[in-house]
Amino acid sequence: MLLAGDIGGTKTRLAIFASKEELRTPVLEATLPSGRYPSLEALVEDFLTGTNYPLFRACFGVAGPVIAGKAKVTNLPWNMDEKALAEAFHVPVVYLLNDLYAMAHAVPYLQKDDLYTLNAGSPVVHGTIAVIAPGTGLGEGFLTWSGGRYLANPSEGGHADFAPTNELEIGLLRYLLNHGFQHVSYEHVCSGIGLPNIYQYLLDTSGIAELPGVAQELAATKDRTPVIVNAAQNKENPSPLCVQTVKMFMHIMGGECGNMALKVLATGGVYVGGGMPPRLLPWFDGPEFMSAFQNKGRFKETLQSLPVHVILNKYPALLGAAYYGFDM
Repeated sequence: MLLAGDIGGTKTRLAIFASKEELRTPVLEATLPSGRYPSLEALVEDFLTGTNYPLFRACFGVAGPVIAGKAKVTNLPWNMDEKALAEAFHVPVVYLLNDLYAMAHAVPYLQKDDLYTLNAGSPVVHGTIAVIAPGTGLGEGFLTWSGGRYLANPSEGGHADFAPTNELEIGLLRYLLNHGFQHVSYEHVCSGIGLPNIYQYLLDTSGIAELPGVAQELAATKDRTPVIVNAAQNKENPSPLCVQTVKMFMHIMGGECGNMALKVLATGGVYVGGGMPPRLLPWFDGPEFMSAFQNKGRFKETLQSLPVHVILNKYPALLGAAYYGFDM
């Protein structure tokens, strides 16, 4: 059997699969809080406690760069090595993949129910596919057609320079540079760790009042993003400040998705994954995301022709890691 995992800065999803044909029905699965464990070895040991499944290999998607079989989670103090993990898990081989590289492996296998289509577009057969995923951080990757199948390509584009597109975003860049950020990347403004930066900027500069209840919730937690999102989506008493924060976030995300589409010429489509988009699904139908996605000057018509989908499947990186593990 295969042990697969999606290792994130906030949580790690693990599963054991019996075969490639049964990836929709894992033998065992669990989601564990990453920060409570000192290492991946400790987390997997906890997951496997009381089990005795015959594992032939393991494959993990990692939220961070993987170089020469070694990886460090960008937002966790974990260092991982394929050979050391294979010894610890008593399996012949372990594969470490960048999480977006893993997610990209799942994209060709996603079904209609796994997607929410924002723009049907006119996909080119075997065209390049872009994948971008705001979660705790911001992951990016893409797929190219070669040898009769799609090949996934990793990227760390989420750490590229943030490029504001209007006066409000220019103000955000200036604000962050003046508040301790020597380098402002897209991850700093388009991810789970980035949303609170937008909120604080608007709180300090926009004149929009902060609701007392929201302020109390934010003061009582380290993870501010769910509080902001929930307050923005509160149907009875939405927070104006949180609403403006989410709208700005959607505009920035749309702009970067468009950037990614242009960089790889994603004629096969753009797939938006990660933990945040499904939670923000109602906001994708607003004007912010698609207007920013298509606002590319002379290439606006090109962007209008590209398919854009939100990945609804909760564990695409896990599925991708499993597909990779069985195929190798």
